[in-house]
Amino acid sequence: VHPNVSQGCQGGCATCSDYNGCLSCKPRLFFVLERIGMKQIGVCLSSCPSGYYGTRYPDINKCAKCKADCDTCFTRNFCTKCKSGFYLFSGKCLEKCPEGLEANNHTMECTSIVHCEASEWSPWSPCTKRGKTCGFRKGNEVRFREILQHPSARGNPCPATSESRKCIVQRKKCQKEGKG
Repeated sequence: VHPNVSQGCQGGCATCSDYNGCLSCKPRLFFVLERIGMKQIGVCLSSCPSGYYGTRYPDINKCAKCKADCDTCFTRNFCTKCKSGFYLFSGKCLEKCPEGLEANNHTMECTSIVHCEASEWSPWSPCTKRGKTCGFRKGNEVRFREILQHPSARGNPCPATSESRKCIVQRKKCQKEGKG
C-alpha cells in the first residue's frame, strides 16, 4: 500500500487519500469526482447524482456526466429529463419539437397534438316556452353533446356543446293543476 493511501476510509470508500478523497469504492457503490473549487475529490455513492448516469464495470462502478442539455440521463445518449429551455423527445433534448408534435410546457416534453372529440348530438328536447310544453304555438327546442377528448394546445378546438332552434307545436291548452 502506498504511504498516502489509507484503508481506514469513511463514506463507502475502499481506499482513499487525505488529499484526493476516495480512490476506490466498496462493492455496489458508484465512484464520482466532485469538484470543490479547483480541486476534485473522489466520493462513493449508492446512486449517481443528478446530471450523471451510472456504469458498472467488473473492477469499478463509475458515474459519468450526462450531455450538457440533459438534467438526468440513463446513458450519455439517452436523456430522461432535460435542462430548462429544452424539450424531451425520444431520449434527446431539443430546443423545439419536431413537425407534428407540440411542446408541453408542463412536462417539458414533445407530445402528439390532440384534437377535440365530441359525442354525437342528443335528440332534440320537447318544444318549450318559458319551461312549459303547452299554451303556446312557437317555442324552442335544444340538444346537447359532450366533450369526449379535450384538445392539446395546438389541437383543433372543441365545437359548441349545445344548440337551440325555433319550433312550432300543435297548440294545446294547459291542463289546470289538480284536475285530470
